[in-house]
Parts: sequence; structure tokens; C-alpha cells
Amino acid sequence: MTQIRSLLIGTALTAFAATAAVAQTAQPAAGIGAQPQIQSQGAADMAPPPARLTASGSTDPLVQKRDADAKANAEYRAARKSSKAELKAEQKAAKDQYKEQVRGAKLNQKADKQTANNEMKMNMEGQAATQGDGADVKH
Repeated sequence: MTQIRSLLIGTALTAFAATAAVAQTAQPAAGIGAQPQIQSQGAADMAPPPARLTASGSTDPLVQKRDADAKANAEYRAARKSSKAELKAEQKAAKDQYKEQVRGAKLNQKADKQTANNEMKMNMEGQAATQGDGADVKH
């Protein structure tokens, strides 16, 4: 009983696969804007027209959606890439500006320290000169 069942299932699957293969290789008789083909007795001797390798605007909505999605994804990737490059350029410019500000602040700090040291030295020399004149300063 199981052998008969498996034989019937195998035969059905083979028939289904053969039908699917024939359906995939069959070409429609008329496309959009094409003239319907009329077959005659002598048409069987003629070779079929060469198949096109490129698909031009399919009418299948799933194919159209797939193509539209692929186009949208390509545009998105291109926009994301350019946006990322722009962001990198802005970050580099901001980093360079920050470094320049830090350099300027360090120079200002160094100049302020030097000025304070000079003032302190001048004050110390001025006090030493007044003490050297004979004035006693008591602490």
C-alpha cells in the first residue's frame, strides 16, 4: 500500500515539475503593443525569434516593485554615503577649529604667565632696591 502511494505521489510530482518547466519556457503570444501571432502549418518549420537578454519594463507588479525597491535602495545608499562624507568633513573642520582654539589658549596662558613673572621680578627688584638704600623694613 505504501509503495503504491509513494509511486502515485512521485508521478504527480514529476507531472507537476514538467508542467512548471513548460510554463516557464513558454513565451506569451502577445505583449503590450505587440501584434498577435498567427500560426500556420508552415510556421512549425521556422526557427523561433531570438530571445531578448534584457528585460524591458515588465508588467508584473511584483517585478516592478522589486525594481523600484532596488532603485530606492541604491538611491538611499548613495545619499547615506554622501551624507557620511559630509559629516566627516564637518567633524574634521570642527576638530581643526578646536585644535586652533586650544593652541591659541595655550599661547595666551603662556604669555599671561610670562607677564606675571616679569611683573613679579620687577616688584622684587624694586623692593630690593629700596632695601638696599638703607631703609629697614620690619616684618
